[in-house]
Amino acid sequence: MATANQRDATISEDWCRRWVSTVRDYAVIGLAPDGTIRTWNAGGEYIHGFSGEEVIGRSFEIFHTPEDRDQGSAAAALERARRMGHAENEGWRLRKDGSLFWANVVITVLRDENDQVLGFGKIVRDMTDKRRAHEAVVESERRFRMLVNGVTDYAIFMLSPEGIITNWNAGARRIKGYNADEIIGSHFSRFYTPEDAQAGLPQRGLSIAAREGRFEAEGWRVRKDGKRFWAHVVIDAIRSDNGELAGFAKITRDITERMEANRLLEETRKALVHSQKMEAVGKLTGGVAHDFNNVLQILRGNLELLDDRHHRDAWTRERLNKALDAVDRGSTLASQLLAFGRQQPLQPVVISLAATLQGVDDLLRRALDETIRVKTVFAADLWNTLIDFHLLENVILNLAINARDAMPQGGELTIELSNAVLDDDDVAPLADVTAGQYVLLAVTDTGTGMSKEVLERAFDPFFTTKPEGKGTGLGLSMAYGFVKQSGGHIEIHSEPDHGTTVKIYLPRSMQPATELARRERVTVTGGTETILVVEDDPKVQSTVIDTLSGLGYRVLKADTAQQALAVLQSGVHVDLLFSDVVMPGPLRSTEMVVEASQLLPKLKVLFTSGYTRDAIIHGGRLDPGVELLGKPYSREQLAHRIRQMLGGRSMLATEPHEPITAAQAGPTLRILFVDDDPNLSDAVKEQLTLLEHLPESTTSPSEALKRLKQQPFDVLITDLTMPEMDGIELAREAVVARPSLCVVFSSGYDMPDLPPLPFRWAALRKPFTFRELDAVLRGFHV
Repeated sequence: MATANQRDATISEDWCRRWVSTVRDYAVIGLAPDGTIRTWNAGGEYIHGFSGEEVIGRSFEIFHTPEDRDQGSAAAALERARRMGHAENEGWRLRKDGSLFWANVVITVLRDENDQVLGFGKIVRDMTDKRRAHEAVVESERRFRMLVNGVTDYAIFMLSPEGIITNWNAGARRIKGYNADEIIGSHFSRFYTPEDAQAGLPQRGLSIAAREGRFEAEGWRVRKDGKRFWAHVVIDAIRSDNGELAGFAKITRDITERMEANRLLEETRKALVHSQKMEAVGKLTGGVAHDFNNVLQILRGNLELLDDRHHRDAWTRERLNKALDAVDRGSTLASQLLAFGRQQPLQPVVISLAATLQGVDDLLRRALDETIRVKTVFAADLWNTLIDFHLLENVILNLAINARDAMPQGGELTIELSNAVLDDDDVAPLADVTAGQYVLLAVTDTGTGMSKEVLERAFDPFFTTKPEGKGTGLGLSMAYGFVKQSGGHIEIHSEPDHGTTVKIYLPRSMQPATELARRERVTVTGGTETILVVEDDPKVQSTVIDTLSGLGYRVLKADTAQQALAVLQSGVHVDLLFSDVVMPGPLRSTEMVVEASQLLPKLKVLFTSGYTRDAIIHGGRLDPGVELLGKPYSREQLAHRIRQMLGGRSMLATEPHEPITAAQAGPTLRILFVDDDPNLSDAVKEQLTLLEHLPESTTSPSEALKRLKQQPFDVLITDLTMPEMDGIELAREAVVARPSLCVVFSSGYDMPDLPPLPFRWAALRKPFTFRELDAVLRGFHV
């Protein structure tokens, strides 16, 4: 009988055999010493797909791929197991249907009591799912590494808990300039500026990231070549599964361009706000200047008329001169207001500044103290520019005076001329400046300089650091407005105690330069031509009429553009139309001039204004062919410009004009002037007043007869043709009322043959001159 131990062994062997034969997750295969399959279980059939009958007796090489067979991998595995007791590997194996699976294979050698090899036990497990998961992880990591390394806009790298760099991507190499082998193993603080590193910013970033999980900041960082860039930095703490700090992930982005763009955007915004402010103030000052100039014109005109009459009175002359000086100061102020508001009528010409500014030295030396040295530096081959040079001279003079005030102990004033190019980057923050070629005028002093706060307000009108009474604060704002109106750019560079440089960029002109005409001394000369004055301000109108009449001209007047056109359509001869630019009513002065020029092609037109707006100026420049005399103008300027336009020298131009006195004009006469044209009637009345007579005027013949019956008159001056009654009939009835009355017939046509008339009469052909009118009246006393 079998012992208990024998029974237990038999039971254990049977149990093991049953387990091996039934297990499905493992292929348990018995191999002969030469690798022939001896046993096969259900797991072998499940994993490999073969039944036991199909594989027992065959070499286990049938499960290897052809490549492994060629390399003898099956025999090598057995040899390794024989030598080492077991062999384990993983690799691709074949199923019956030819498909592959990833197998984990363990081969164990089986020996007898004499250490002879009985065979091998082989266990195979299908690891395909785990293999694919592993490959997915590997592929994911590969793709992630490729992605990270492929990013060039961001520097992405890892740090140890101490801040040592452990890896490096292509973006880090591009942004910071280091290759991986140059930087891995070094501390990341080397990227910080010396001052930031010394202040402990690198360690502070790591501490915050370790404590809060994340640190984010912006600041200057240093490249390998020592250049700085503005960086956006993010540091994330990396922790293991148990929460221990494993290191840090650091991402750095170069945002220098963005920061610069934001800076330029902010500067552009400030420039736009400043431009809008200056534009608004400019419009306001332009309107103020218009009204102010009209007031000044009334003052100047009447002061000059008084001066003409009382020029032999020394006491009166002294006070008139003081008053005229005050008007000049007011005129300068108004001119500066218009310059700031970019409302000046520019008359630019193409010039070479180097040649034109040669004479500025003398002008500046007269304006500056002897303690100030003037130095000029002009570059060779200087480009031409299109500019109103006389106004530019004023700008230079204003800058020189500012420099003088900034150098109370003396110093040096340098004027430089050179060619300059402003590119897109230069003009990006400037709201109204275009890229291109410019002529650069730089005025530099060695004075006290300006603080940042003063510099920001330097171009503001009426802002000044000078003591009260030492300046209006319009010098720099005037320069600003003039340069902007000329299409240029102006900027100031200054520091306290380091002087100031004002740079003016004037657009280059490709046209050849013209030579400026020399300024000639203006002499007062008059004439005998007929001038139609169109002015809506009655005081300005009255003053200019008196001035022109005093110069010998025949003057007609109109309050509106419609009235002026009616005068011209009446057939009255006019040599020159003198009109304000801005007139009330539906008809603009420019439209009136167009129609007037069609009526009288040879008519000369001279505009005047204290504020031109856009009526005759476009792009800051006078329209071609337009003549303008800015208010307030002097008697000399008015006389000179009119003679320039009318040409030649009149009968009064051979000697200075002297007003006709009462003695020269003969006895004072009481005169009634009758003409259906109210403007002509008023103009002749003014002329008769200047001749020291006592005139009255009316446009109605019946009203004239009524006045003749009520009061005595010496002379009747009447138009020949009037709607209500002709002049001859009026004269006959008038003489009945006043038998001693003398009559002057005036007409725009040749005088007709008149029948014998029972009174003294004379004829006056329209347009008659101031002298002709005087001669006719004096003829009645011969």
